[in-house]
Amino acid sequence: MSSLKQSIEQVFENMWQDYLALNPDALKIFELFSQKDTVVNDHVAFRTFGLPGLRVEDIAQPLIEAGYQEVEEYHFEKKKLRAKHYAHPSMPLVFISELIIEEFSREAQILIKQLASQVNMETVKSQDFLYSGRPWTLVSDVYERLLEESEYAAWVAAFGYRPNHFTVSINDLTQFKSIEEVNQFVKDNGFALNTSGGEVKGTPESFLEQSSTMANTVEVTFSDKNLSIPSCFYEFALRYPLANGELFKGFIASSADKIFESTNTKAA
Repeated sequence: MSSLKQSIEQVFENMWQDYLALNPDALKIFELFSQKDTVVNDHVAFRTFGLPGLRVEDIAQPLIEAGYQEVEEYHFEKKKLRAKHYAHPSMPLVFISELIIEEFSREAQILIKQLASQVNMETVKSQDFLYSGRPWTLVSDVYERLLEESEYAAWVAAFGYRPNHFTVSINDLTQFKSIEEVNQFVKDNGFALNTSGGEVKGTPESFLEQSSTMANTVEVTFSDKNLSIPSCFYEFALRYPLANGELFKGFIASSADKIFESTNTKAA
């Protein structure tokens, strides 16, 4: 990996191109919106394993060095995750979550630690790591064993380090008045939405409404065979103003919990 510092704008462009390779639907949707609007990215999300050298804070370090600041922490008891979000004066928000390894079976812990042991931890410090993909070899049986315990764990094992999703800022679209209109437009153009907890997650009263596509299915090469599995998805977010008139810039844990299911191998 290159050790040369890139502009944060270039890092995001590289992440976007890596993401589109796994989620061609996102480019189609982006182009549909772009016919009438400039599409603004609200936030990008990453997933990781909660192990030394690979924790949320480790993944965030290259972003901190580029001017991001930690804002808030979140916990997802059912999915056994913790997360933080980070903000930058002129760039999209970043949401990074990690699997709480010690809450899983001994077998799953061993399998995940074996994967993590293959990572050169020095590479985690590089900006390139944010779109570097899978840094370990993976047998399909390991993927399927992890899948039995956690869709999230299996996703990280299969795809590694790259954006899990980008997010369209509905606030910056001029052709739609509501998230329901956006959802209908997406469905009318042939894309399936995540319906876990309803198509719309959140309410105006919580200052954030979100929806998302279901992840594209792509063929992934494992060390023993290829499997077609869910990859990345596209999210849509509508933010509401707080009492001071500024748009809410955080996240709602109960909504994010359902958004995670956009990569589930079986429909919710």
